[in-house]
Amino acid sequence: INVPWLYFGCLFSTFCWHNEDNYMYSINYHHRGAPKQWYGVPGTKQDADGVERVFKNYLSMKMRDVPDLLHHITTSFSPRILNQEGVRVCKLLQHSGEFIVTFPRAFHGGFSLGPNCGEAVNFALHDWIPQAVDANERYRTFARPSVFSHDRLVYTMAHWAKELRTKEICSALAQELRRLKNEELLLRAKLIKAGVRDVSNDVTLPPNRLDRLDEESADYDDKRLCHSCKHICFFSAVCCECSESKVSCLRHSHYMCRCSIKRKYLLIWTKEKEMNDTIAKVERRGEELANSNVVSLVNDELLEKYATEDKYHHKTYDVSVDPICALEKEVPQLVSSATSSIASARSSSASPELKQHPVQATSLGNDTVTSQQSTSAEPLVENVVKVDESV
Repeated sequence: INVPWLYFGCLFSTFCWHNEDNYMYSINYHHRGAPKQWYGVPGTKQDADGVERVFKNYLSMKMRDVPDLLHHITTSFSPRILNQEGVRVCKLLQHSGEFIVTFPRAFHGGFSLGPNCGEAVNFALHDWIPQAVDANERYRTFARPSVFSHDRLVYTMAHWAKELRTKEICSALAQELRRLKNEELLLRAKLIKAGVRDVSNDVTLPPNRLDRLDEESADYDDKRLCHSCKHICFFSAVCCECSESKVSCLRHSHYMCRCSIKRKYLLIWTKEKEMNDTIAKVERRGEELANSNVVSLVNDELLEKYATEDKYHHKTYDVSVDPICALEKEVPQLVSSATSSIASARSSSASPELKQHPVQATSLGNDTVTSQQSTSAEPLVENVVKVDESV
């Protein structure tokens, strides 16, 4: 997910409405070529929920069959529909040499105005961690496998606590680690009390690898997806004697099978002591950073200079999302070719000469021919030309 992707676009090639995997940030750079038209919705709960509401209202039948349609990146509709439903929409024209950053949970979409080449990658800041929790919980409601294990990511970050650069990151990370620990220990105690056997002292499991996020770890995680919600069982899992491959997270063990609870057992990869030690390590790092003077790497004057230039450059590229004409007032109404379309549409404004020689369109199969009541061929041609000029 942190490997850049290169995108080649052509005229009207579209990237449909979506937000990033696990509600991460993304940054997109336009290398060269025609501009890209972007539309974006703020990542606030009100606006993001508004986009989902529009999806459900306009695509209700489709979403019954595909509940996670939002995550398929296959649906595009006019930003005007979102405006009508009270959802805020931003718009921007991206030129070559410019970056666009999308924030957590911010829906965005758009299209290219011609051939171009762009590059994009995901990243995360400390304020992303609460958004990651929301994304993880939402994926579990849809039984959608996550691109990576949220639990593994936060514990890998904690393993490399010495590389954390701000006290804000340490604080957010420690808070999430405590939340995971509390839920894990609570559910373990409930399951054991209900009759699930704890075999962690009898079975030796390969330890969770925390020094890096690699394909070997990802492959191992894929083998312990919850049967019900597709959550990666990173800390522990419930298994049953009836299956050698099926596992469940601690929340959904009762959905795994119909066997007696006495046949189910608990596998534990991360014990309580290890969790407490990990949290303490992050808290110590936060205290170290709080007591030290961290120098800001941002030059405010330089930032203001480029921000002003960027605003000036884009102020003439404001693209309206409103239609060219009102939908029910100025759009010409289509009529059947079998009716007197030309005569009826122009009768009020036609010249006296044309009124004396009315022209009528009649339909013959797929072809439309022009006729008139007069038997003279010369006025017929003249009047047809005049009607064409009027149109």
